[in-house]
Amino acid sequence: MMVINTVLSVMAYNYPTEKLSVYLSDDGGSDLTFYALLEASNFSKHWLPFCKKFNIEPRSPAAYFSTESDLFVDVESFSAIKKLYKEMEHRIETTAKLGRIPEEIRTKHKGFSEWNSVSSQRDHQTILQVLIDRRSPNAVDIDGSALPTLVYLSREKRPNHHHNFKAGAMNALIRVSSKISNGKIILNVDCDMYSNNSESVKDALCFFMDEEKGHEIAFVQFPQSFDNLTKNDIYGSSMSVLGGVEFSGMDGYGGPPYIGTGCFHRRETLCGRKNNENYKFQYKESVVNQIHESANELERTGKILADCAFEEGTQWGKEMGLKYGCPVEDVITGLSIHCRGWKSVYFNPARKGFLGIAPSTLDQTLVQHKRWSEGDFRIILSKYGPLSYGCHSITLSPQGYLIISKDYKSMVFTIRIRDHNRDLI
Repeated sequence: MMVINTVLSVMAYNYPTEKLSVYLSDDGGSDLTFYALLEASNFSKHWLPFCKKFNIEPRSPAAYFSTESDLFVDVESFSAIKKLYKEMEHRIETTAKLGRIPEEIRTKHKGFSEWNSVSSQRDHQTILQVLIDRRSPNAVDIDGSALPTLVYLSREKRPNHHHNFKAGAMNALIRVSSKISNGKIILNVDCDMYSNNSESVKDALCFFMDEEKGHEIAFVQFPQSFDNLTKNDIYGSSMSVLGGVEFSGMDGYGGPPYIGTGCFHRRETLCGRKNNENYKFQYKESVVNQIHESANELERTGKILADCAFEEGTQWGKEMGLKYGCPVEDVITGLSIHCRGWKSVYFNPARKGFLGIAPSTLDQTLVQHKRWSEGDFRIILSKYGPLSYGCHSITLSPQGYLIISKDYKSMVFTIRIRDHNRDLI
C-alpha cells in the first residue's frame, strides 16, 4: 500500500491534470504491483475530487486518514471516501496474501496477459501499460474532470545484461516518458516517500521560470524528511544538520547535490544538455501536447526504449541520464550536471514537500550508511572526483564541500581547503 499511497499523493497535486503524467517504475516486475496500481487508478476517480473539493493535506490517503479528524470536511463525505479506501486496501491485501492474481481479476485488464510470458523477476520482457490516458474521453473522475495520465513500466531484464539498479530504471523511465508525454519537468520520488504538500509543483516551477535566474537552474531539490522518527532519533536519521544547515549554505555556491528523491529536474539537463548564455526555457512549447499515437501504439513502440539492448553503443549512463557504476548514482549525476554549467536550488518550505520512512533499526541504518560511504568514497577515488572532474567547471567552494561533507562517513581525517583567505570546512 505504500507505493499506491505515493502514486495517489502525486496524482492529486494542485496542478492542471491535463499537464500531469505519473509513471510507476516497477523493477520487481510484479503483477501484484500492477494490480494495486489498477485499483488505485479506479480509486483516484473519487480521491482527486475529494482532495480538490476540501483542499486537504496531505493527499496520501493513508497519511490523511491517520491524522485527526478534519474540521473542514463534512462527516458524510469523509466516511464515504474512507470506506472506499478501506475496501480497496482490503482487496489489495487479500490478493497479496493469496500470492497470485485470481482469474476473475485477470480478465478485467489486458495488461495481466503480459505476465503469461514472464519467467522470473530477473528474466522478462518490457511491460508497459497506460492505465489512464488523459486524452481519452473516459479518463475522467466522478465530477467529469480529466484525470492525469497514469503509466506502469517494468523494464526488460535478462540474466546476461547488467541492469544498473536504480540508475538503469530511471534512465529507462526518462526515455519511455519522452515517448508518451515528454514533459519538460520531471519529478523523481522514491516509492517510500509520499507528497506532503500539494503545492510543491508550483513551488518548483517558480524557480525554473524565474526571469533572472531560472535559465541557470537544472534541478530543485527538496529535503528528505520522515514521519516515523523516534523521539530521540538515536540513529540520526533526520539528518537535521545536512538538511537544515549545510544544504541551505550550498545555495550560495551553485546549489546542493541531487540526493535521489524529492527532486524536480529539467528533462534536458538529465539528458546531457550543457548550459550556455544563449539558453532559454520555452515553457509555452512544453505544454502543447504533440503526442498523436493511440495508447496501444505508444505501448508497442515505447517498449523498445526500455529493452536491455537499447543502450548499447549509446551515451546513456555516461553522458546522458543517471550515471552508472557508482552506488550513489544520484550524487555523481548531480555533480556532472553542475560541471556542465548548471546550478541547483535547495527548497525547504515550512510544510515539508515529501515525507518518507527512515531506517528504524541498527541493521537498516548500517546497510544504508555502508552504501552511502562506499559510493561517496568511490567518487573521491574515481575520475569523477570533485577536484579533478569538477576542476575549471565548478567553483572551488562547492568542490571543497563535496570532498569534506559527502565523505566524512568514509574518512577519519579532516581536509581543509583555503580559498581567498577563507577556510572551507
